[in-house]
Amino acid sequence: MTPENKKLAFRIYLYLGALFITSLVVSNLIFQKFFYWNPFGDVKVFGAPLFEISVGILPYPITFLITDLISEIFGKKKANQIIIAGIFASVFSMGIVYVASVVPATSWSPIEDDIFLEVFGKTILAVGASMIAYLLAQFVDVHLFHFWKKLTKGKHLWLRNNFSTFLSQFVDTFTVLTLLCYFGEIEWQRFSGLLVGGFLFKVLVAFFDTPFLYFFVYLLRKRFGLKMGEEINLDI
Repeated sequence: MTPENKKLAFRIYLYLGALFITSLVVSNLIFQKFFYWNPFGDVKVFGAPLFEISVGILPYPITFLITDLISEIFGKKKANQIIIAGIFASVFSMGIVYVASVVPATSWSPIEDDIFLEVFGKTILAVGASMIAYLLAQFVDVHLFHFWKKLTKGKHLWLRNNFSTFLSQFVDTFTVLTLLCYFGEIEWQRFSGLLVGGFLFKVLVAFFDTPFLYFFVYLLRKRFGLKMGEEINLDI
């Protein structure tokens, strides 16, 4: 690979990493708002609408699409590096929120302390729970992705994209809901409905993002002249 192409590949990796970290941090900051979306009519799961989920789920599946894309083009090592960077960014954001919560608001501040704490006060717990779930799920995703890649000799991208994401998304949803219910942030009676709805929503997103993964993989392979299963080595 020419030096120019390697620089371009590194920039693409950097931009993908930026999108990944932004999606992860934002999902932790907005998680307290819940909504329901029921495209299949009045379908209920454990007495709750089918998709009764946190808005934090909306950007989160993007992280799995990006790690799958990085895994396919840049390899397992670079995907794991992005995951670790995401953990660092989450901890750093948690520190910023904590400091912002501690300092007292002025008498004329548009947002008072009580309102700020109501919105962001639970962010630290959410980030902590999310980081544990995220760490487990992302490493499961990357490991399974490369397991299927090796098993299929670089073929059947749809298989490793969906199978790795399905299991990792279940691990993520189950773990974060268990922790939030255990610490009293969500009632246990809502656990089953949120688990099923959240997992199925993520599965649908993973299914529909497969064409996008194929598209981006096709563009990158064509641009850098990669063969099936070949990866770009960004190490110096």
